[in-house]
Amino acid sequence: MFDRISDKFQAIFKQIRGQGRLSEKNISEALRDVKLALLDADVNYRVVKDIVDRTRQDVMGEKVLQSLRPGQQFIKVFHDRLVEFMTDPESELKFSRTPALILLAGLQGAGKTTVAAKLALWLKEKRKLSSILVAADLQRPAAVAQLEVLGNQIGVETFKGKGKSPLKIIGDAIKYAKSSKVDFVIVDTAGRLHVDEKLMEELRKIKDKYPPDEILLVLDAMTGQDAVNVAVEFDRHIGITGSILTKLDGDARAGAAISFRSVTGRPIKLIGTGEKLADLQVFDPDRIVSRILGMGDIVSLAERAQETFDATDAEKWEKKWKKASIDLEDFRKQLGQLKKMGSWESIMGMLPAGMPDMEGGEDRIKRMEAILDSMSPLERENPVIINGSRRERIARGSGTSVPEVNQLLKQFKMMKKMMKKTKGLSEKMKIGGANWPLS
Repeated sequence: MFDRISDKFQAIFKQIRGQGRLSEKNISEALRDVKLALLDADVNYRVVKDIVDRTRQDVMGEKVLQSLRPGQQFIKVFHDRLVEFMTDPESELKFSRTPALILLAGLQGAGKTTVAAKLALWLKEKRKLSSILVAADLQRPAAVAQLEVLGNQIGVETFKGKGKSPLKIIGDAIKYAKSSKVDFVIVDTAGRLHVDEKLMEELRKIKDKYPPDEILLVLDAMTGQDAVNVAVEFDRHIGITGSILTKLDGDARAGAAISFRSVTGRPIKLIGTGEKLADLQVFDPDRIVSRILGMGDIVSLAERAQETFDATDAEKWEKKWKKASIDLEDFRKQLGQLKKMGSWESIMGMLPAGMPDMEGGEDRIKRMEAILDSMSPLERENPVIINGSRRERIARGSGTSVPEVNQLLKQFKMMKKMMKKTKGLSEKMKIGGANWPLS
């Protein structure tokens, strides 16, 4: 996530940290590079100018210039300005009645139907609120079937209705939700390949007939400033209340995330961070800015670990760590837990820039799992019995090589030594109440 712009900012920050003191000249040089990095990330040029001007004004203040660590102060000021530009006090989902009505709007290809299911799952798991999904996209033949399949996957009912009128379907869905005491009605409206009057007229009719609590525009973050331009048009025609940015786990250029609020005056409320239906989270400007600047997002990583790792298993792992009694079966279980946290790319995206190169990490984990699965329970419990012939058998069974089996056993042996030498290390491995499986 944001790899390209993160690398550029890390280079700028490295240079500014090397300055013994800040001057008007080196501040101007750094801000010129910041400006170019933001423009390259497809941030709106007016937003870029405002960010740079505000940063310059604050950095030139006496407090920063006379600081013992002026480079760090420059970075903090810039970080705070970015957060400020992306923060909106109206970022919470509105929920003033039952059922609350949410209309999802957007162009085709932004992921609107999938976002409907993600939102229903998020409300169910994070807010303990019930929903029904309403299939009101009658333009795309597969949309209704797709929404029903997704609803079944998350255990949320899909209301299909009868007839070919989105207005009637939505009206019937609201009546059904009231009688069923459902908290949210999430409507997947029709999309188009581009903003057109027919699409807007349909949305206006829905809005006038059934005033929604939220009109959320689903936008593809990978389209950069184009996504913001689409938002301006939708807001002008129907008045959106906010946005859900999708595909932030891909090669997003950050332009949409940084520019959206300043250009539209509307908040980003939620973001899609992966392909799984559980990959939806609240838009937190501070965390997103930290990722954009290459500082990582340890808080989100800790929260994901806390949600993934079973508390009982974590406690057992900690006790075994302290006693240096972990075996390969424990190691195998921890690898499985790590996979539940999401894709390797998404995990690495939360770590600060400059971490060791872990390219191919997901593949390595799969190969390690294959090796461990090819061992017998006795071998995992007592690795010292794994002799040469056993290693050859394990390599054949896992589709790997003997050197790979040797490497895994060597790493495990080193970890056991570290456990014995490092008393209390398990406490350091805890982040936000969750235990890390691998060091």
